[in-house]
Amino acid sequence: MRNLLITIRYDGRRYRGFQVQAKGVPTVAAAFQDAEEAVFGRRDPIKGCSRTDSGVHANRFCLSLQTESRIPTDRVVPALNVNLPPDIAAIGCREVPPDFHARYSAAGKRYLYKIWNDPVRNPFWEGFALHVPHALDADRLHRMAQNFLGTHDFSGFSNAGGSAANPVRTITEFAVSREEELLVFSVTGNGFLYNMVRILAGTLLDAARGGIREEELPEILASKDRSRAGITAPACGLYLDEVFYPCLTGGGLDPAPVRHP
Repeated sequence: MRNLLITIRYDGRRYRGFQVQAKGVPTVAAAFQDAEEAVFGRRDPIKGCSRTDSGVHANRFCLSLQTESRIPTDRVVPALNVNLPPDIAAIGCREVPPDFHARYSAAGKRYLYKIWNDPVRNPFWEGFALHVPHALDADRLHRMAQNFLGTHDFSGFSNAGGSAANPVRTITEFAVSREEELLVFSVTGNGFLYNMVRILAGTLLDAARGGIREEELPEILASKDRSRAGITAPACGLYLDEVFYPCLTGGGLDPAPVRHP
């Protein structure tokens, strides 16, 4: 039995998240398993690195599966891509130790939140970035984002419906940058609560509009009160960008993440 780590990227617009749901509900996992069955001849269980929401995208999403197939890893990617729908693509495959698990072996993740910041909406970013027509100051947003660095109880930045028993998480990097009209929030941490990145983004946007005072941010975080934090930003701007596996690289969360050719 082999254990494979497969990396995919996908456009999440037409999916109800990654995890398999009721029959007939379109999910990334269901679409992947259709391709898996066509390639390996079986629909073996898969373990995803995360449960993404409806409409959320992924630049790199990792999943592991155990298979008796002897197909070489360099042939798995093209074989899957022949059978995957156009909005999902396999981009890497490698064999990993038997006890590797795409979710529980991960030391952290990086998410991006993208904003098209221009008075005129851009049809090429519809469904891929939140349109904010009023001007945003990237430097100010970056400064405000630093309030969330470190280890904290993020209960106030999670919506009902999550399954995490422990709300304490560590954010190691929270950067806000601009490239012309595109504003990007980049958040790296050892884990994230349900809707946490979208609420962090929404809170910063509320602060930028003056609905929340900048000096209130540490107090809101300490309060653990969801009603004091900002909106849950729409899913269209969120991307799972990278998953970190020090057990495979030999390093910690900071070294270069696993890359697949």
